[in-house]
Amino acid sequence: MERTFVMVKPDGVMRQLTGEIIAGLERKGFKLVAMKMLKMDTALAERHYAEHMGKAFFPGLVEFITSGPVVAMVWEGPNVVKGVRDLMGATNPAEALPGTIRGNLAVTISRNVIHGSDSVESAEREIALYFKPEEILVYDRPADAWLMEK
Repeated sequence: MERTFVMVKPDGVMRQLTGEIIAGLERKGFKLVAMKMLKMDTALAERHYAEHMGKAFFPGLVEFITSGPVVAMVWEGPNVVKGVRDLMGATNPAEALPGTIRGNLAVTISRNVIHGSDSVESAEREIALYFKPEEILVYDRPADAWLMEK
């Protein structure tokens, strides 16, 4: 079963959108297997966004992501990386389709409410930054038999 990392960014937390975002991912059928709220320090933010280090927008990105609390989560399901990316919508909310998280809830690219891993490899790296293996739960839901083929 595939896993992905999802984070409600400080703007999403401050705007009280965390529950709405979680509800949308649950409605799709994905399973929440780990979650924590934290305030990122600079070192963690720099590790999280390491691929952007050296780019002009990097300092502002680190400053924003450390400006308030975030909600870090691990979600599980078939093709969950792509599924979450599709539900999030385009990085730039102006290009995000209505019905997507960013299309409905975000206004600017620098305050786009949510982060989701862009590949299985990125998900593995990002999950390891925030969660120990024992913090990720394995459990069955009664609805799983109706959501997924065996």
